[in-house]
Amino acid sequence: MRLSWNEVRVRAATFADEWSNAVRETSETHSFYNAFFRVFGVERRSVARYEEHVAKLDNSSGFIDLFWPGVLIVEQKSAGRDLSKAYGQAGEYFDALKERDRPRYILVSDFQTFELHDLDERTEVRSSLKDLPAHVEHFGFILGVQKRTFRDQDPANIKAAELVGRLHDALHAANYRGHDLERFLVRIVFCLFADDTGIFEPRDIFLEFIETRTSEDGADLGPWLRQVFEVLNSPEEERSPLLDEDLARFPYVNGDLFREHLRTPSFNASMREALLDVCRFDWSNISPAIFGALFQSVMEPEQRRAQGAHYTTEKNILKVIEPLFMDDLRAEFKHLKSRKDSRRRTDLRRFQEKLGSMRFFDPACGCGNFLIIAYRELRQLEIEVLKEIHPNRQLDALAEELSLVDVDQFYGIELGEFPARIAETAMWMMDHIMNNRLSLEFGQTYVRIPLESSPHIMHGDALEVDWQEVLPPEKCSFVFGNPPFIGAKFQTAEQRAQVRRIAALGKSGGTLDYVTAWFIKAGDYVQEGSARIGFVATNSITQGEQVAQLWPILLDRLKLEIAFAHRTFAWGSDARGKAHVHVAILGVDQRDRAGAEKRLFSYTDINGEPEESRHAVLSPYLFDAAG
Repeated sequence: MRLSWNEVRVRAATFADEWSNAVRETSETHSFYNAFFRVFGVERRSVARYEEHVAKLDNSSGFIDLFWPGVLIVEQKSAGRDLSKAYGQAGEYFDALKERDRPRYILVSDFQTFELHDLDERTEVRSSLKDLPAHVEHFGFILGVQKRTFRDQDPANIKAAELVGRLHDALHAANYRGHDLERFLVRIVFCLFADDTGIFEPRDIFLEFIETRTSEDGADLGPWLRQVFEVLNSPEEERSPLLDEDLARFPYVNGDLFREHLRTPSFNASMREALLDVCRFDWSNISPAIFGALFQSVMEPEQRRAQGAHYTTEKNILKVIEPLFMDDLRAEFKHLKSRKDSRRRTDLRRFQEKLGSMRFFDPACGCGNFLIIAYRELRQLEIEVLKEIHPNRQLDALAEELSLVDVDQFYGIELGEFPARIAETAMWMMDHIMNNRLSLEFGQTYVRIPLESSPHIMHGDALEVDWQEVLPPEKCSFVFGNPPFIGAKFQTAEQRAQVRRIAALGKSGGTLDYVTAWFIKAGDYVQEGSARIGFVATNSITQGEQVAQLWPILLDRLKLEIAFAHRTFAWGSDARGKAHVHVAILGVDQRDRAGAEKRLFSYTDINGEPEESRHAVLSPYLFDAAG
């Protein structure tokens, strides 16, 4: 069981008192760090080792005082020594390590002072030993809890995609294919993430299990993995008392992820090494949104074009969800936050309840990128609200009742079964990240394992499914996403028939892009509720003949109007294959619910940042229609 931050602080205070007189590197380092790791409830020997030999780049050799592969280098000095020199020495060790073993953190210390360097964030935190209790959160990586900044085109994301792609290719070449392969990869990636973020405790038990319990030739790897998956699907109270001790350390996950029986894959030595490569990679830095890129990395290019799939950067996702709902929610919170009256706290609680009651629907969700980022932004806003409700971080509620926003507020439809399951799993991953962030803020351990809530991701054709069966329109708050981009001349006969039927344009069906069917179906769906709509679209629907075919349906038949829009810009992809197209973003409201001011984002450089302007009315060509 992971310790709460409050318990860690108590232990840190005791540790600081007990080691206040430590001064000598040679005689006290090992005992010091054994005790230091116990502050966090972790046995040092389970994750890190002392005196790791390193052959440096200048052909000399050295020994790392404490080494946690892929996570931490510690360079320890006696009291009063120059820590800048210690950091330089640690840097030499870092450069000499294999890439897969290079850590994110370097800690230098003289017993009485700690300097922790985060190489990813390029930050340094300095603390005296006596002040350690106030700084324990900076060492959250020991628990698998750490602050993360996710960046588009992060090299770590790209590397992760490549590693999973190689594992996929190796299994596929060994005739392990189709549904079993897809489901197997989703399970593996969940385990990798769990191993590095505190879902599995202690950290790296999955990696350690593969390294120490499976043979180097890979012959027994498949059967061992099958047993791991069975354990992850078994409540602790239902497990055999004779269960292998290493297997028994894995938690019950729930969520149906490990329930289905899969064919057992066969491995050889090189395939085992491919799995170990992805296990050794630090998955704590991976955004769950990268699941989309992981999927596209193993898709055939022809399949990607046929589906019109264009995985989306986080930056571009925010261009949809911020004007659709996040900007308004943040403005409402800012107003509540600024109030000084006696009802301020009560109304902040009601605002949090509002966040927990909203429903979000992506009817072309792919691997869930839009849902994942929307969930993250909503949870982050909720954390800010909770900080105002509990300004001293003293809770008057149980920790498990703290967050009201959950993954079961999110709905999606996806044509492919594999991406639908990826979306579901990635939402759980983001939930865990946000629970860790909440834990950091409030000093209490907040977890949702075993999984009890699930996102509602339907596997089906969104243009054939009745959306009311997924989420009744009167319960829906927002419909949004990135529907497929397939021009009229690239559509199959079935796709053209779908567009023609939904648009009700008669036998010809016009030359409408496939994406327009989502706009029309969404417009019809929201008639029985008050949901707002925001979609990415090919820029052609705001140009030429498509305007004459599509917009009379939206404006006249469905009584919608444009609430916000991004004019044409370049839409990039984080996935291998780099899908780049020119797009527009359209947000539409029911006319009787639309605001008076319309937001327009224009680009002087289609690869640059937009400039915003406000208007009374926007035309389908994305110009001011008021003159």
